[in-house]
Amino acid sequence: MSARDLGRGPVVAIIGGGFSGAATAFHLARLLPAGAADIVVVEPREGLGYGLAYSTADPSHRINVPASRMTLISGQDSHFADWLEQTGAILDDAEAIAANGALYPQRRVFGRYVESYLQPFLFGKVIRHVRSAVASVELSGQGYILILADGRTLAADALVIAATHPPPALPSALRSVAAAARLVANPYDLGGLQAIGRDDQVLVVGTGLTSADIIATLDRNGHRSRIVALSRHGYRSRSHAVLPGDPIGDFISLPSRSATVMLRRIRATILDAKRRGEDWHPVLDAVRRQGQIIWQALPLDEQRRLVRHLRTLWDVHRFRIAPQVADVLDRRVAEGMLAYRAASIVGAEQVDGRIRVTLRPRRQPTQTTETFDRVVVTTGPAHADIFRTNTAIADLGRMGLVRLDPIGLGLATDSQGRAVSTSGRPTDSIFVSGPLARGSVGELMGIPEVTAHAERIAAEIHQWLGYQTALRRKAS
Repeated sequence: MSARDLGRGPVVAIIGGGFSGAATAFHLARLLPAGAADIVVVEPREGLGYGLAYSTADPSHRINVPASRMTLISGQDSHFADWLEQTGAILDDAEAIAANGALYPQRRVFGRYVESYLQPFLFGKVIRHVRSAVASVELSGQGYILILADGRTLAADALVIAATHPPPALPSALRSVAAAARLVANPYDLGGLQAIGRDDQVLVVGTGLTSADIIATLDRNGHRSRIVALSRHGYRSRSHAVLPGDPIGDFISLPSRSATVMLRRIRATILDAKRRGEDWHPVLDAVRRQGQIIWQALPLDEQRRLVRHLRTLWDVHRFRIAPQVADVLDRRVAEGMLAYRAASIVGAEQVDGRIRVTLRPRRQPTQTTETFDRVVVTTGPAHADIFRTNTAIADLGRMGLVRLDPIGLGLATDSQGRAVSTSGRPTDSIFVSGPLARGSVGELMGIPEVTAHAERIAAEIHQWLGYQTALRRKAS
């Protein structure tokens, strides 16, 4: 039985109401004539548009790029910045203004911005917010039945998977202390973070954006002891350029089919930019903007090589931290209260209520041991664990309707944003919106890219609904 058989129009159920799901619902609602479909967003949080990233209430957590580059509508780059000015949303937040005048509001403010643009559609019942999570999915004729966490059911004709990233996977060397109370395996475990004392010596496993957030949170909470941030390469997320500049470099007119050749071209462009008085920032900005075409031009083996060898280096230059957070990290390093290490964890054990870790410094044959009061894992999302961490997507996988992409970054999709089944054919009525599609699409983590992808998915669903309507008319 489909949703239409229950006496309603076609139901498009969006699983996840963070930015990806909210943006898809917003753009689909803008495209469709009144009553053309029932757009239902299943999201357990109170508001739509917040998700994991923008629901944080911690004032230390700020957007990672200037407000002038964040928007819900492609082509309107100042959309969020204009909203900030119109609403006065940061009038009481003097820290939001960086030294160069750029705005870096607290992340929750961006969630409020997205929610404000969905409100008219929610009030008009064009979009419905079902406040729950999808526990499981069943097939029902040509449609689906979603069984929600609270026991309710929802019939749908089409699904949009816009779920959040899986949490980090626990490094194998820490599994021996998995049950330790002083191990915070999930960096979004607020209770675990709040239990960290001011004088606790802390090991942060990972040196990327989440690591920076955790350190900024601890600092704001008055933490005054030693923090060690550790990763295999010891890379730290970079800051933004002091002065913004236009992107430099063309990497798509003759797109490379070799990751090595592409890396050489990027490095040569950076060197050329330096000769002209520019730094690396505008070159990497160009790579980011052209990232989807660059990615899709690479053969599968080269995509794998790029992820295996260059992903860490790309991430720390691509995902830059807000100046306010960078200032915290710089200050703590200068005070001797924060150190970055390039090392791997090879073992761990509990000793007198603390956690002793054995480390192998990068490119050194010897091992060292250190003991910490707390260990926090911030190694980034375990994208390939989506079947293990999301029961609804796991059900779709067991039915053969979705599969992992061959790179291990999320779910496989076709050129129209439809999920690829285990048979290799697209599943006609399941779409994937947001970063879970990045293995197929390419660069799909920043707001501009996610916005454009949501617009594209909304357009594909609009076309799909029109095709379904034409089929029904032909059949009648």
